[in-house]
Amino acid sequence: MAAYILRRSISAIAVMAMVGIFVFLLLRLAPGDPAAIIAGKSATAEMIAGIREKLGLNDPLPVQFIRWVRDVLGGDFGTSIFAGRPVLDLISQRLEPTLSLSILTMILSVTVGVSIGILAAWRTGGLVDRLLAAFSAFGYSVPVFVIGYFLIYFFAIKTRWLPVQGYLPIERGLGPWFVHLVLPTVALSLGFIAFIARVTRASMLEVLSEDYMRTAAAKGASSYSMLFHHALKNAGVPILTVIGISFAYLIGGVVLTETVFNIPGIGRLVVDAINNRDYPIIQSVLILTSGLYVLINLTVDLAYTLIDPRIRY
Repeated sequence: MAAYILRRSISAIAVMAMVGIFVFLLLRLAPGDPAAIIAGKSATAEMIAGIREKLGLNDPLPVQFIRWVRDVLGGDFGTSIFAGRPVLDLISQRLEPTLSLSILTMILSVTVGVSIGILAAWRTGGLVDRLLAAFSAFGYSVPVFVIGYFLIYFFAIKTRWLPVQGYLPIERGLGPWFVHLVLPTVALSLGFIAFIARVTRASMLEVLSEDYMRTAAAKGASSYSMLFHHALKNAGVPILTVIGISFAYLIGGVVLTETVFNIPGIGRLVVDAINNRDYPIIQSVLILTSGLYVLINLTVDLAYTLIDPRIRY
């Protein structure tokens, strides 16, 4: 296990190095000049050149890259070009809304998705199974922003049961915090529920067709014991894998959802930074989310041994 963790850690470092190079070059080679945006439409060429010199954008790309890597390794992710504040401070201020939305989305997606998948596999061909097929097609095909606007129109504008948009910190009260997250959580969860439910159903069906499951049924095992003690445990590896993948995909889905529901999270911060060509913020968020993605994959791989003791590294 220790040797495996060491190998994965080395490969993770290599992956992060490639991500860093790609992110750095992608932003620099893309159209747009942050100096021109800062200077404004009426700025002269001399003013823009002065801003570029101040920001260090006139230095050769290798020099800029080495300076950026040195600062990141030292824990300095730079200063926002437009806000004039440390990037980590801006990210930390936006972290609570994003984490709240992500955690609630995963709790709802895993709970509902696994439950529906198990029930559909146990009663294959029944009503729940057919409804799951229709729901999966809906969840896969309809974009998050379309679902979000529909939920806003029906539950916020027409019935006025829930807030239209915005976010309240958890210190303002658990109730207001939760109410403001209901619509974005549901909108973001539907696709993940469909994804997890389909994989759970397929994995459970494969396990339920095994000989040892028929033997357990012949010995008089209860439905609960067959489903949760035998089938779910043996089908757990694919389910855990898709949960890890869903959590990683959730990072990208949060950006659009926060924009639709006007939630001041990291997603909104990234959108604003892209519009302003704020290199330090974009680079920092991409590096941090990439590191989180790699950490999730490593955690999922290590968790396989808890589900199936036969797995050895």
